[in-house]
Amino acid sequence: MLGCARLAVLQQLEYRFNLVADTIIQPVIVGLVEITLWLTFFASTGQSELVGFGREFYLAYAIWAAFIARLSASWMYEMQMIEDIETGTVNSILVRPISFFEYYLGQLLGYKALITVISLIAPLVICVALDLPLMVERIPLALALVFYFIVFGHIISLMIASLGFFFSRVHHLTVAKNITLWMLTGEFFPLDLAPEPLRSLLVALPFSSAAFRPVGYLTGRLPIESIYDGFISVTVGILVLAPLATLMWNAGRRRYSGTGA
Repeated sequence: MLGCARLAVLQQLEYRFNLVADTIIQPVIVGLVEITLWLTFFASTGQSELVGFGREFYLAYAIWAAFIARLSASWMYEMQMIEDIETGTVNSILVRPISFFEYYLGQLLGYKALITVISLIAPLVICVALDLPLMVERIPLALALVFYFIVFGHIISLMIASLGFFFSRVHHLTVAKNITLWMLTGEFFPLDLAPEPLRSLLVALPFSSAAFRPVGYLTGRLPIESIYDGFISVTVGILVLAPLATLMWNAGRRRYSGTGA
């Protein structure tokens, strides 16, 4: 898997502008849009706090959510996995001394490690410049939870990609999944703003570990116990979905005719 991670890093460095656009330009634009929305909200309502947190907490959350959500997303390699199955390119991977899952997980983790080094510079600078809430010492544990979620997200990607053995145009499911995760992860809004009992359900799900938990922990919105709960939630999700993903992959591989590239 280390070789796969190194391969992913080298591939990304070949297209430096795309890398900068993906890790800095796009998250900065998204962050600025969300900052504008929150400033407009507080200005129009005349409120100084919302659910016990002031405007500066929501600005910090908007900035970090845009970047952390990019780290936890895995749609790019998921689309590649689907394409490999639909076009038959999966043949060349099946004969290698590494599983399809490990092959792409190694690349995914290598790519995420690279963009982490690059993408975290901007939110750090913005928070310092605007004097927004940020606990720098919490970054390592928050990132550890994000990378743990990446493994969980990759299992979901394997499940969706496995459907490519049975159906065509499976990549549309990736688009639908991305839209759903935009709401479930807390990238769109802090999950603790949802009414009960929906709030408790959303926070308890593993998806909250992709944005809401690490971002809330970084900005002082959540205590360290929420990160521990996040590790437990993601672990439960992995234990539940990993066997199902294995069954789907094995069923699809048995059905696969082996024709194509």
